Amino acid sequence: MHPLPVPLPVGFHAHVANIGIKDDTDDFVVVASDTPCASVAMFTRSRFAGPSVVVSRENAASGHLRAVVVVSKNANVATGAEGLANAHELGRGVASAVGCAEHEVLVTSTGVIGRQYPMDRVRAHLDLLAGAAAPTLDQNGLFTTRDAHAVATAMMTTDTRAKTASATVACTDTDGRSATATVVGVAKGVGMIEPDMATMLAFVFTDADVPAQTLSDSFRTTVERTFNSLSVDTDTSTSDTAAILANGRAGAVDPEEFAAALEQVCLDLTRQLANDGEGATKLLVVEVLGARDNGQAKRVAKAVLNSPLVKTAVHGADPNWGRVAMAIGKCSEDTDIDEELVVIRFGEAEVYPTPIGDAELAELESYLGGDEVLISIDLGIASGTWSVYGCDLSDGYVRINADYTT
Repeated sequence: MHPLPVPLPVGFHAHVANIGIKDDTDDFVVVASDTPCASVAMFTRSRFAGPSVVVSRENAASGHLRAVVVVSKNANVATGAEGLANAHELGRGVASAVGCAEHEVLVTSTGVIGRQYPMDRVRAHLDLLAGAAAPTLDQNGLFTTRDAHAVATAMMTTDTRAKTASATVACTDTDGRSATATVVGVAKGVGMIEPDMATMLAFVFTDADVPAQTLSDSFRTTVERTFNSLSVDTDTSTSDTAAILANGRAGAVDPEEFAAALEQVCLDLTRQLANDGEGATKLLVVEVLGARDNGQAKRVAKAVLNSPLVKTAVHGADPNWGRVAMAIGKCSEDTDIDEELVVIRFGEAEVYPTPIGDAELAELESYLGGDEVLISIDLGIASGTWSVYGCDLSDGYVRINADYTT
């Protein structure tokens, strides 16, 4: 059954197409607002960041993006001067179709590294878009959808399902009347996932009217707690981008209520990304409590989440809490971690230091066999907390990545 449409916020329109990047599935997306936007974008810190990231860092600096273009199934990374020229050309073509400045376009790509765009196909499609350009996007016959699900589907590479999320927040329109603003997010990425902001493509669109500084503060804080707390395989990608565009069409919102709606959307997307990790069979959440500070809590949580031994134990429903203890112990520079203070739980069941018997082991095996597993660790030091999101490790991950380019 086809999922129900997830409408983009007021003023946003999308163009989705197949232009033959790799196969016959949709691989080209433009989402644009018919009015100017406030925006914030964050990018991978990889030293091999692709030309799309290089171009978009410059374009995003002004805080006034108006359109996002995604080319999927080709990362346009490690492609040199030609790849950089192609990324600029892609941005110019989209700007022409949307009717905005080139620096208002966020250019993004995802897929295989080291291959040039098939520019004959890209140019032909950009010419088609430019030829259909109209005074406003809603009059442009090629911007035919407002369904975020269609956008997310066209962004996919090895994803098995599209990832969308939405929330609403009360607002006041320009006439002073009560109204509702919408926050809608789309994301892709299930492998090469260890965000150093960011390790995937994630875009949030909203018709809320949010002051620029509030938008920046809310987005950066939310990204740290969500996308930057995600890991599938510890590998940071070369192409990753997360951005939010707010066109203000619905009206002004309360900053705290907007921040809550934004976090709801981004956390939902983060959990979907983790749950669809390459070869994954279950969602793994690791929470750390009682840390010296939040930084220590996140560091310990990531050490556990990223342990291949922990991930394979979770995959096999093996309640081997010793692997969790090992992963905590790897944080050797955190000299205030004392094993006599640490408590480890699988779900609500304490597994260390309280001894567990055969009956409890059977119950834990049943719990670990479920669709979502929570590992909770209390360091017993202070009040720092953090949660991270990932998945188990199966032979499916190996099979997918052993022949990714072929």
